[in-house]
Amino acid sequence: MNYKETLDYMFTKLPMYQRTGKAAYKADLDTTLALDEYFNHPHKNFKTIHVAGTNGKGSVSHAVASVLKSAGYKVGLYTSPHLRDFRERIKINGEMIPENQVIKFIDAHRGKFEELCPSFFEMTVAMAFEFFADQKVDIAVVEVGLGGRLDSTNIINPLVSVITNISKDHTNLLGNDIIQIAGEKAGIIKMEVPVIIGEKQEETVPVFERFSADKNTELIYAEEKYEVKSSELRDNQRQIVYKNLGKKEEISLNCDLLGTYQVKNIRTALCVCDELIRQGLKMENRAIKHGLSNIVKETGLLGRWYTVSKDPLVICDTGHNVAGIKEIISQIETLNYGNLHMVFGVVDDKNIDDILKLIPKNANYYFTRADIPRALDQNILAEKAKGFGLNGNTYETVSLALKSAKDNSSENDLIFVGGSTFVVAEVV
Repeated sequence: MNYKETLDYMFTKLPMYQRTGKAAYKADLDTTLALDEYFNHPHKNFKTIHVAGTNGKGSVSHAVASVLKSAGYKVGLYTSPHLRDFRERIKINGEMIPENQVIKFIDAHRGKFEELCPSFFEMTVAMAFEFFADQKVDIAVVEVGLGGRLDSTNIINPLVSVITNISKDHTNLLGNDIIQIAGEKAGIIKMEVPVIIGEKQEETVPVFERFSADKNTELIYAEEKYEVKSSELRDNQRQIVYKNLGKKEEISLNCDLLGTYQVKNIRTALCVCDELIRQGLKMENRAIKHGLSNIVKETGLLGRWYTVSKDPLVICDTGHNVAGIKEIISQIETLNYGNLHMVFGVVDDKNIDDILKLIPKNANYYFTRADIPRALDQNILAEKAKGFGLNGNTYETVSLALKSAKDNSSENDLIFVGGSTFVVAEVV
């Protein structure tokens, strides 16, 4: 098979949550463990960092990988989902896994996959760990796919575990309230492995305290380690000043992640760096500063408050749940523009009422759907949106919706593209 044929095999033969939803989710680790046994436990050949959370886990993972790369380590990075190319999921020092490696992996192990019938995600975790072991990475940053306790990545024993935050998402799988969801995320906490919490939330504190006590491990809250002194967007950089509350010293960064919400994610990454240094990894301050200032450049992270084009200004963001959309709306409100145009699409397995309550009524809407089976039909979305005072036209594809938004925009207008990661994937 060539690369395209290999991808077609992977996307059509292996159940893929991003495309089909709950049908691809497995409520156990049996197949993951069988694959791990088959590949002779490749994840035991390198150190790991494990990152979970509702929002921000991808940004934190990329931030930590950028620092480790800047410090001279050979760094694996496993994240999901991808936006442009499947290979974004598996990187070493910012470089995607080569196409021929993907082909060879599927060709060599296709028989085993057809015997075990793994999900798409189970297979990609196996591919990543095998590739990282083969390439002899020093350390890998591993992002949880969904939840934590039953996620295929949860076979590793990391140097540090990270949980960025908890909000309602994937409630059909993880639970209907914050406490249940926190319990699923806390499933990544391992015996005597320190855990860093990106945001201290009143409801989740007892959950994390209970889990960390059971695992005899240290619980670290990022906001108790670093205070945000200032943050502003200037010259296409996010300029941030943090105060290290333990050392009583400040660190200034000019970061290439522009979202206001990234301030919390970078603070979490700073705490991860401190913990790794405490455990003996060598990282000079200049490597930390360079890594956190050049996350996009060093890792290729896409889709986070990302400028697609200018004149008119087109910005997209992958935030897709209530907490993520709140952050996006907050940042939109800081901008100066004429009219706001929203190219908007969602998936069909979420309760979107709370999102429709949040998004601006004084905008022109272009309701659309991403090219995946999970996408909610644009006409159903438009009808639901009407009930919340949101009006606009419908478009069968994201490209048609964006073209119409551009055609109807003036020079100083703002076009925002989002609602779903998969809508964003079609414009970056």
